Amino acid sequence: MSNSEHLATVMVNAFIDAVDRGVDLVPVVADSTSTAKIAPFMQRFPGRLVNVGIAEQTLVGAAAGLAIGGKIAVTCNAAPFLISRANEQIKVDICYNNTNVKLFGLNAGASYGPLASTHHSIDDIAIMRGFGNIEIYAPSSPNECRQIIDYALDHVGPVYIRLDGKNLPELHDENYQFAPGKIDVLRVGQDVALVAMGSTVHEIVEAAAQLAEEGIDATVISVPSIRPCDTQQLLAAMRSCKAVVSVEEHNVNGGVGSLVAEVLAEAGCAVPLKRLGIPDGQYAIAADRASTRARHEIDVAGVVKHAREMLTRQLC
Repeated sequence: MSNSEHLATVMVNAFIDAVDRGVDLVPVVADSTSTAKIAPFMQRFPGRLVNVGIAEQTLVGAAAGLAIGGKIAVTCNAAPFLISRANEQIKVDICYNNTNVKLFGLNAGASYGPLASTHHSIDDIAIMRGFGNIEIYAPSSPNECRQIIDYALDHVGPVYIRLDGKNLPELHDENYQFAPGKIDVLRVGQDVALVAMGSTVHEIVEAAAQLAEEGIDATVISVPSIRPCDTQQLLAAMRSCKAVVSVEEHNVNGGVGSLVAEVLAEAGCAVPLKRLGIPDGQYAIAADRASTRARHEIDVAGVVKHAREMLTRQLC
């Protein structure tokens, strides 16, 4: 696996390998073959892909039918259209009925950049957390992504996997082992805990390095497993720090920031928290990734700024 890779490519390679080892896998797309980068799969297995056209409700319904018929059905299309247009089908056909479908939300967050809010998916985790039975993952790197997908294909039950729309570098070495529910503590510090999911994990890794140059010791926590989540492990990683900053390319409500707030509040842990993401009641701006993250302060500079401010407040 290369050091930097698009997670949709990781997904397709996992599908090909699954069929090669005998998994009866059928991808379902909604005229989203380019979004899913599914061409290599189609070339290898031309009779195994179902394209329902631009009809996301049909996409999910067809996948549910395939799963009931014994197939390992996987949907592959852009996260904003999967979550918004097929919301009821996901809620009822997949989640309520506990149907064995794997939903891949491609180009999630603000990956589509200048295409703006019609193409942004900044509420997908919040929506999925409101549904029962479904497991929810947000990988941050190629190796982690591949292991999550391999697990999901073997798991019996609904799974949602949020995939970023840009090439992402590797965070883990070859010894990394994904486990459902597990959080990844990438760095241990005592001053501030930085918590993120998906591609924003890379922002907090770099932010921690910059803070270290200023003498600020940061814990870096990646949360690839939103549900299930080992909340006791998450709490233990945060509670020894003086402050917590959560970071996500998602609305501040319902995502990893909300998860962190819930964990701290329910444990009666009085550690101050700053949630960074798309602010309550707002949309992400229409811009490239660097500009979007800078505007919403979910880039390295924004994380460093708010970590400093949180610690300064603690000293007052």
